[in-house]
Amino acid sequence: MLFGLSLLTLVVWCVLVFARAGFWRVRKPAPSPAPAEWPTVVTVIPARNEADVIGRAVTGVLSQRYAGRLHLVVVDDHSTDGTADIARAAALSIGKGDALTVIGARDLPAGWSGKVWAQSEGLAAADKAAPEARYVWLTDADIWHGPNALAELVARAEDEQRDLVSLMVRLRCDSAWERMIVPAFVFYFAKLYPFASIANPRSRVAGAAGGCMLARRSALACIGGFEAIRGELIDDCSLAAKIKAGGSIRLDLADDSISLRPYDDWQSLWNMIARSAYTQLHYSPWMLIGATLGMILTYLAPPVLALAGGAGTWPAWLAWLLMAISYRPMLREYRQPVWMAPLLPLTALFYLGATLDSARRYYLRRGGQWKGRSQAPVRS
Repeated sequence: MLFGLSLLTLVVWCVLVFARAGFWRVRKPAPSPAPAEWPTVVTVIPARNEADVIGRAVTGVLSQRYAGRLHLVVVDDHSTDGTADIARAAALSIGKGDALTVIGARDLPAGWSGKVWAQSEGLAAADKAAPEARYVWLTDADIWHGPNALAELVARAEDEQRDLVSLMVRLRCDSAWERMIVPAFVFYFAKLYPFASIANPRSRVAGAAGGCMLARRSALACIGGFEAIRGELIDDCSLAAKIKAGGSIRLDLADDSISLRPYDDWQSLWNMIARSAYTQLHYSPWMLIGATLGMILTYLAPPVLALAGGAGTWPAWLAWLLMAISYRPMLREYRQPVWMAPLLPLTALFYLGATLDSARRYYLRRGGQWKGRSQAPVRS
């Protein structure tokens, strides 16, 4: 019995490592050639009580070394901490006050998630501020972009004729809890949405990272704008799926686009996962059961069987080894020591607990939230 389970875990990891589009490899694209002309880009940042980070986010966007016209729209979504004033002051401090528009979002309509509504409000304002814009750069109030980020995104979109190019921004990885959870979080995301499959037009896999998405304006118009995803909590991947249905997309890891959001304790990381984990499972108890069994078989069973069964469970040892080897590239990407690779099952246990808690919150009507506003659909 133990040998059979051990062999099953090895088969699972062989499939993941050798037949899952190389999700575990860290590959970054070479720079794309500069286009003949640099098109106008308008940036939209939804912001709700982001006084601690909005200044750096605005400065990062407006300090881009971009040869075309760039305009930024900040959507102040009913903030109470002076977010709008700080955004304006940041733009003025670098002499870019005329490149910034700050608007207040109207009240959230029924059926819309808060962030998507703010983005929709921003898109409407962007059409007025820069009607000639070919691209809309969607980013967040807690993201800082290096000075060449936009030029590289536009060059890639133009060269490869992509309708959406996105970057998984570098999450902060300073505290002990961040070092344990963050690389694994990105590893799990890449396993669920292999980057090579996202870029492959023959694959149905679609994904994006909301911290940095450059969307072709015509592609947004083709899907009907943000109304097409108005109720979605996982808005980035939902937008990617809509656009890929009629166009071309890609997602890569970022070097110089960085999250400013700290996760210094386990509770903040737990909440980050629990906010949308059950949403990812479409609020289905059957999918939750399947995901739980899958996590146990994939991550927890190999070390338990290996340590409990000794030499007779050698396939479990090999499965654990494959798991650790596949995790090493992401650890290197986040500059973490190799000895953390065999500890991935502990991180998986944490992730599984947060996923189960995500379901618990949903059934207690405390579902996914964005800045304190519940966004999970109401249960009948």
